[in-house]
Amino acid sequence: MQVLKFGGSSVANAENINKVVAIVEKAVASQRTIVVVSALGGITDTLLAAASLAAKGDENYKSKLLSIEQRHLEAVKALLPVTQQSGVLSLVKKQCNEIEDICNGIFLLGELSLQSKDRIMSYGELLSSQIIAHRFAISGTKAVWKDSRELIITNATYGNAAVNYTATNAAINSFFQNNNDSLYILPGFIASNDKGITTTLGRGGSDYTAAIIGAALDANAVEIWTDVSGMMTADPRLVNNARIIPAISYQEAMELSHFGAKVIYPPTIQPVMKKDIPVWIKNTFAPQDHGTIIQREVNKNGNSVRGISSMNKMSLLSLEGSGMVGIPGFSKRLFEALAKEEVNVILITQSSSEHSICVAVDEANADKAKQAVDKAFEVEIANGKVDPLIVEKEQSILALVGDNMKSHPGIAGKMFHVLGRNGVNIRAIAQGSSERNISAVIASSDVAKAINVLHEAFFETTYKQLNLFIAGVGNVGSKLLAQLHQQKEYLQEHLRLQVNVVGIANSRKMLFKEEGIDLASWKDALQEGTPMELSSFINLIKEKNLRNSVFADVTANNEVAKVYDQLLMKSINVVACNKVAASSSYAYYKKLKDLSREFNCQFLFETNVGAGLPVIGTLNDLLRTGDKVQRIEAVLSGTLNFVFNNYNGEKKFTDVVKQAQDEGYTEPDPRLDLSGVDVMRKIMILAREASEHIEMDDISNNAFLPASCMEGSVADFYASMAKEEAHFKSLYDAAAKEGKILKFVASYEADPSGKSKGKASVGLQHIDPAHNLYHLYGKDNIVLFYTNRYPDQPLVVKGAGAGAEVTASGVFADIMRTVTE
Repeated sequence: MQVLKFGGSSVANAENINKVVAIVEKAVASQRTIVVVSALGGITDTLLAAASLAAKGDENYKSKLLSIEQRHLEAVKALLPVTQQSGVLSLVKKQCNEIEDICNGIFLLGELSLQSKDRIMSYGELLSSQIIAHRFAISGTKAVWKDSRELIITNATYGNAAVNYTATNAAINSFFQNNNDSLYILPGFIASNDKGITTTLGRGGSDYTAAIIGAALDANAVEIWTDVSGMMTADPRLVNNARIIPAISYQEAMELSHFGAKVIYPPTIQPVMKKDIPVWIKNTFAPQDHGTIIQREVNKNGNSVRGISSMNKMSLLSLEGSGMVGIPGFSKRLFEALAKEEVNVILITQSSSEHSICVAVDEANADKAKQAVDKAFEVEIANGKVDPLIVEKEQSILALVGDNMKSHPGIAGKMFHVLGRNGVNIRAIAQGSSERNISAVIASSDVAKAINVLHEAFFETTYKQLNLFIAGVGNVGSKLLAQLHQQKEYLQEHLRLQVNVVGIANSRKMLFKEEGIDLASWKDALQEGTPMELSSFINLIKEKNLRNSVFADVTANNEVAKVYDQLLMKSINVVACNKVAASSSYAYYKKLKDLSREFNCQFLFETNVGAGLPVIGTLNDLLRTGDKVQRIEAVLSGTLNFVFNNYNGEKKFTDVVKQAQDEGYTEPDPRLDLSGVDVMRKIMILAREASEHIEMDDISNNAFLPASCMEGSVADFYASMAKEEAHFKSLYDAAAKEGKILKFVASYEADPSGKSKGKASVGLQHIDPAHNLYHLYGKDNIVLFYTNRYPDQPLVVKGAGAGAEVTASGVFADIMRTVTE
């Protein structure tokens, strides 16, 4: 004997019912078969809607009933030949008339009781099962229809009746022992009490019907046929890479179904588990797929976690107060108050201090729960010993489930680390002594992100997804996008990482595509984007709330730098090519660093100093390993190094600067480079990273540009430089006379005692051939770190310190660090 149950999607229309018939006829060929069917997809909801309208005095219930009748009549006409339709059409008409009579009574009374609801809902399964039974006849397969209400006996708790197993098992065995047919068709979901009044087993109860029948008859197997190919590691609507679970234990299936997995109705497991009957989850639309088998023993598959599930529309109730500490009975009174109002408690957690108890309940029950609890504790609340019940709505319960989690240290730690890193705040935690389930209450808005990051952490060996937002797609930004496009396959193959560029923006347009922007055609796509508005761009990043999010600022914009704090507070990693934030006030710099630590994300700005050179990273490595900076000497401007490497007094200084600008080494206004202000920012950033509390005003600048060059437009600047050629020539000659060259040098020296501020300066210096800074060519940068470990021979970082390609590669490297460190 085997029991097959087909859900609403499997019997939604004639085409699907024919698929069901093909599956069943194949099954009947091997052994006796009982088929349990649900109502046609959506019919139960329509029946309830009609009854609710009738109770409200709204005559639109009649149109609902008409649509129900039409749908069943159409199914009969599509399934049966004309010569065999008459009797079935009459049956449908008769039962639809009964539904109408009940709704008319509800309309007149203006009342819809639970008993009436059960009666109304029962017609969905009664109609579908009888139509399907008649469909088998036309293909020569005898199918015996049996009313489940005569087999399953329950109490009178309408809407979710409890089964009387003694009476039920006796009725089932009596019927099937006295009938030897090969195929039986039963309506699912419905039952009756000992007075013969219709009851139901709860929404989703057709699964339960199949399990009850299967357990009573010691069936070889129970098969649940639905529209997916088994239970999955996570909800596929939320996780694109969710996979089928080939085998799962009864206990794991119960946990996952209880916490929101919709494939199987939670009570289904209990009766079959007692009899050790395997349950298969199969796909009506892909019957060849393996599906999922639910059984007692499951082979280990290398994963400690079997699946991830969630329950939405929850509320967290918190009872708190100093008067609860050490006083017995508070928990008892809380649960009694909730029980009296029939409020089901789904999750419980209590602090060891006994100062608070938290429970999670269905959001629909939150208001009546608060009224009941506040009334139960009104004396303590009045005396200030207990606070009024705190209700937090729009919460969800996230559950990590697996038999193999038992005695495996680190599962909970990994779960909480992954959630914390992505800014998912955990409001409450619960874990049973079986260690089969770890549950956490989180905001409903975080569910999709939370499930995705947990799925990546526990199941995905293919790749991890990084969601990237880029502001600034000019010279450096476009090179970054080209590098990301070029490295796409390498990152997936070697790092198992998929970089998904979700948003890009320039000063005019912004573009968002959650599925990822095609990097081969991003320029055209951006042209079709919406007008750029910074606050909208940032708000969209926050609202999307995507896992492993990174914001890369490849602008030089002050306003963009001012929004980093908003992103960090949402646990969104910030990678800044823009120097403004790290070189702004020390208070803002420190705020950003502190926020990155507080919200478990990263604020990285390696390219602020030395473009793609590992300058800041090297400095941080020294400090993290216990070294201490004594002083730093550096040439930090690729522009100034290029200029003074190419100026020898023969070619005019203004022409060398113009060459630097034409080759892309300078800012649009070269005075930003030549004034030394940019170098001041860079040495300040290094000093701050070395734990120095320093502002721009603390840095001395021995500028070499005459004041006249700083006035007017860029064209005026070039004209003034031409007039000041004698000044620049004199600077070169003075150095050459000493056998030295000119370098614009930044330096920082820490106070040895640590009691006073260190000193920082920038300016033009004469460098002799023996100096470490002498052999520095083209646009190269160099940084000399003198530390406790490198007191005489410094640690040197040297290389190209300017250029779009190397700067973009530095930003790229920082982006990688957000997910690999």
